[in-house]
Amino acid sequence: MERLKTSLCGIELDNPIIPASGTFGYGYEFAELYDINILGSFSFKGTTKEPRYGNPTPRIAECASGMLNSVGLQNPGVDKVISEELPKLKKCFHKPVMANVSGFSEDEYAYVVERLNQCPEIGWFEVNISCPNVHGGGMGFGTDPGMAATVTKRVKAVTDKPVIMKLTPNVTDVTEIAKACEAAGADGISLINTLMGMRINLRTGKPILKNQTGGMSGPAVFPVALRMVWQTAKAVNVPVVGLGGISSAEDVIEMMMAGASAVEIGAMNLKEPYISRDIINELPEVMDKYGIKKLRDIIGSAL
Repeated sequence: MERLKTSLCGIELDNPIIPASGTFGYGYEFAELYDINILGSFSFKGTTKEPRYGNPTPRIAECASGMLNSVGLQNPGVDKVISEELPKLKKCFHKPVMANVSGFSEDEYAYVVERLNQCPEIGWFEVNISCPNVHGGGMGFGTDPGMAATVTKRVKAVTDKPVIMKLTPNVTDVTEIAKACEAAGADGISLINTLMGMRINLRTGKPILKNQTGGMSGPAVFPVALRMVWQTAKAVNVPVVGLGGISSAEDVIEMMMAGASAVEIGAMNLKEPYISRDIINELPEVMDKYGIKKLRDIIGSAL
């Protein structure tokens, strides 16, 4: 449907709906439920150089209007993603897919992107810079403008595909990080990643999560995400992908008015597996309700 179309870093999308990394696997699991080609795209599970088994359990905890997770980047490693996951993905999804990349050093980010760059299925790289930098005292790449810029440059040097830097909300001023990434060559910015939180078991007096703290996602974080997308869209001249707590067609429209060219749906995929499909189907009716002819027309209208 023409009125739902948008563009992300020069690539046309049938609609702005992109299931977020870590909530949609490599696509084929959801393809058993519905035709995932209805989606604009999706961001596949965060991929690292080596296989990761993730953090010890329990690593999921519920909270009001959301959840906490400390999964710890569990994935089979880039070699198996290329040899096993992408061939299965290709059978059920026939559009460009977003490759989410994580790392623990600049070299690792560059290595993973360079390996995946050869894969024709990949349209964009979404580079998650909220992981700890084990070569720099454990500081997260995404909390320091200089380090964020360095990773951006390293990744851009090894790919000819658009690079979207995924930012953490756990900073004082997210726009400083976004502007540093843009200056270093980023083609887009996606935000927000999860907010740090924790829960305590009242019977034991101990944190519920084995890792003690985890990332909070779900509808409760939507106003925070909306504010940061709005701030970032005003600060940079590259496309912004908005995510964080989106659970309805109305949320999608609100996020696009704040400046997002596309949106990602995360935690709600785990609660309602059909949510991304349903929001796409509901968008035309909601657009009619608010007199919106084309989604492209409302991008950044609240700026």
